[in-house]
Amino acid sequence: MSDLAVDPAVFEQGEEDATGPLIPVVVSLTFPGMGEVSHQLMSDFTRIAFEAVREAGGRPRLVNSSAPTFQPADEVFARAEGILFLGGGDVDGALYGVEELPANSYGVDRRADDYCIDLLRESVARDLPTLAICRGSQLLNVAFGGTLIPDIEEFGPHRGGPGSPMFLDEEVVLESGSEIARILGREKVTVRSGHHQAVAEVGSELRVTARAHDGVVEGTEHRTASWVIGIQWHPEEPEADVSDRRRVFGALVERARTVAASEH
Repeated sequence: MSDLAVDPAVFEQGEEDATGPLIPVVVSLTFPGMGEVSHQLMSDFTRIAFEAVREAGGRPRLVNSSAPTFQPADEVFARAEGILFLGGGDVDGALYGVEELPANSYGVDRRADDYCIDLLRESVARDLPTLAICRGSQLLNVAFGGTLIPDIEEFGPHRGGPGSPMFLDEEVVLESGSEIARILGREKVTVRSGHHQAVAEVGSELRVTARAHDGVVEGTEHRTASWVIGIQWHPEEPEADVSDRRRVFGALVERARTVAASEH
């Protein structure tokens, strides 16, 4: 594991609605090979995600999937009314039948992968509102029998090339009638993208809800669970559209409120 790790205290600060729905946020605060750039990205993205959940009225609670001792699933879900999975390192190829990872693979942590997959399956079994972003969306697919493209190989439109910023604008086409299209209010959306792995074969319990213009899968939803959404892009990226960020995280919190209301 890397010597660098994001300080969790950064995310535990902030005003929040004491009556808002409780939303665990699953993210690895470190991973193998984490460098200064990755460290800063993880810190910024996670902070913005926490702020967005709080702004929408939710109460985010950190679940560190790189912790030496994992928080037991029963504790994670004890009072949870929704759950959020954030981005991070690559998914271990052995989990979807690839033994030899590409040379540009980074941050692989099988222990964290297994923990996150267990939490994803449990959240679906509990029919808990679930939002899975980037690595989270890839793990969602693997959790339900899907596979991944280990490396898209070519730069753009999914990520910046050498010497360029990693994240760039990409237009994504949303499936008519999908929940993500309803949330964003349109079927074409410009997002912040920066990935080199992607969904390949879609898990049997999921359906595709978004694609890039080259056909790469950019979003999925669970077929039978009430509200389980995976998106490959980053609404929590600093330069992402603020209105769309509010729509995405607001939708998770709104859905979580319905769970909270049903329990009282």
